[in-house]
Parts: sequence; structure tokens; C-alpha cells
Amino acid sequence: MKEEVMADLLEFPTKLHADRKIIHVDMDAFYAQIEMRDHPEYQNVPIILARDPRKTGGHGVVATANYMARKQGVHSAMSAAEALKLAPEATFVPPNFSLYREVSTQVHQVFHQLTDKIEPIAFDEAYLDLSDYEQDPVMLAHWLQQTIYQQLTLTSSVGISFNKFLAKLASEHNKPAGLTVVRPEDIRDFLDPLPIEAIRGVGQKTAVKMHDLSINTARDLYKQSLATLEEHFGRLGFTLFKRIRGVDERPVQWQRQRKSIGKEHTFTHFIDGDQAVLTELRSLAHELVLTLQRKDQHGKTLVLKVRDDRFETRTHRRTGPDFIRNDERMIQQLAQDIWEDMGGYERPIRLLGLTMTNLQPVTFTEMPLNLYE
Repeated sequence: MKEEVMADLLEFPTKLHADRKIIHVDMDAFYAQIEMRDHPEYQNVPIILARDPRKTGGHGVVATANYMARKQGVHSAMSAAEALKLAPEATFVPPNFSLYREVSTQVHQVFHQLTDKIEPIAFDEAYLDLSDYEQDPVMLAHWLQQTIYQQLTLTSSVGISFNKFLAKLASEHNKPAGLTVVRPEDIRDFLDPLPIEAIRGVGQKTAVKMHDLSINTARDLYKQSLATLEEHFGRLGFTLFKRIRGVDERPVQWQRQRKSIGKEHTFTHFIDGDQAVLTELRSLAHELVLTLQRKDQHGKTLVLKVRDDRFETRTHRRTGPDFIRNDERMIQQLAQDIWEDMGGYERPIRLLGLTMTNLQPVTFTEMPLNLYE
């Protein structure tokens, strides 16, 4: 297989960039896994993240399901009524997206312990570029999986390769809690047996068209000429011609301008009283300033987030005309002012967060000019 790959690439005008170390991390049934972690009674039963259609007149759409429900045919975007027919004994759980977003932030904080070259794809998946590391990426991936589990009691699956296309497919190869590596010499052995629907970029309509052309597997796709694929699929045909040969030049897009930087504390034992809140705000201000300084960012808007024991969430913000200085005492005082504007302590608190938005690099400053002086 290795000789076939190398011979094919000699005739192909795009270079195979095999010197990169890219991993794709995919949390296993993320929403369902969080619910199972937080509710032990869900551990050994099929659960479906959707409103119960028996209580909604048959309305609702499945957000996701755990693996027990998936084995019965349930999948995301399916109607809740159809899911009920497939898994009549399943437990329906209304999704709690604010919780999932919170846990996603915690997962990404683990990613940032390893690298800042992160391209988030969704709450539950991201690409990481580890090319700067001399260490074996398998060791680094194991560290990520273990750290996420130790800190959050959640499992993840990881795909490792030299580009995003192969890393993504590899992460889906051995779920849950899997780790799959695809090297240049593995391309044909890994790709060829896959059904055509598994190839990224082949949607439902494209798959039907491919089946009509007797293209049923990745191997069948590999045998097609570039002219044939472009004739039937246009620009997508050229992309698929490259991808099926393991060629994907796309970089991990990690240098996007961040819109906000925040820190949150979730309390297992709820905190009570204004003094306890002010103590936590001091700690949050310290952590936020350290992160802003490390990211070389400052902002104009500070947001305070409060979630009480009934899961009711309130946010309040304060925006100034100039950038807020990355000073711990200043941010703490501003957070205290916002807290007082919100009316102070009312109920036990399960979460507090401080977020800085309207960000710009610290090197960017505004010079106010009085045009009428």
C-alpha cells in the first residue's frame, strides 16, 4: 500500500504535508455523557436528549442520545416521536445547553494547558496543532484524554494524523474513548474500506449520486479520475480527489480574534451572603487578569454572570469609554459595583463568572482627539 500511495502522489500536483501533528478531539456523546455523570440513575439506561413527545403532543427534535439509545437507531436531528418508537423504554431528558456550554469551556481549558493552537468546531470537538512539540503526539493525546477524565469525569476519542481530514475520520473510528493514528503509509488501509457516506464532504444527495455511479466505498472513489469527479461533482470533485489521497492543506485556524475571555467558578456547595460573593469576585478578578495578560488582550466591557440554586442565570455588564486596565483591584472593584447594581445577594449561588469582552490586543490603544478645541 505504501508504494501505491507514493506512486500516486508523484503524479499528483499537491504536496502531502506529512510533517504536521494534528489531533482531533471529539467528546463521546457529550451532552448525554454530562447528564449521565451528574445523574447516576441514567448510567445504565438509554437516554435521549429531547423533550418527551408524550408530553408535547409529539413535538420536539433529538439533540443527541447516549450509546445505549444509539444502538437502537436513535440519532441527533431525529424527531422525538420517531425516537420514542425506536426506543420506547428510553428516558427523555430536556437539554440543558447552558450547562453543556459551561462544561465545554472547562474542556477547552484543558486544551489550553497543552497548546493555544486550537480550532473549536463545536461544544464537543476541536482540532489541535501539536507540530511544535517534539514529543510523540500519541503520548500527548493520552495525556489529554486522561486529564479531561481526571478533572471532569468525561471520556473523549482522539484522532491523530498529519492533516484535519484524516484526524477527524480517525477520531470517529473507535468510539468511545478511542485513540486512532493515521500515518502516510496507513492512508489506503485506513480509507479504502470506509463506506462513501463516511467521507467528509459527501452529504446525502452526493452519496445517492455516487451510488448511481457505482461509487460505494472510499476505494471506489480513489479509482475515479479527476476528470470524472469534476464532471459529475464540480469543485467538490477536485476536493474529494485530493482528500481520498490523504491530501488536505487546511491549517488549524487558531489565530481568530477572540471575542471574550472569561473565568467561572462552579460551587458544589453553594455560597451564601455578600461577603462570600466578594471573596470569589476577588479570586475571579485575579484569574481573569492573569489570562488577559497572558493573551496580551484588554477590553472595554466587564460582564458578571450569576447562577443561583434554581439554575436561574443573570448577567449584567458595565462598559467604559476606554479600555479597562488589566489591574486586579480595578476589575475587582468594577465587579463589586456590578454586583451591587444587580441588587446583591438574594439566593444561594452555584456559579459566578467574570468575562471581559470588546477585546483588542494591548498594543492597540485609542487616542481621543478633541476636534473642536
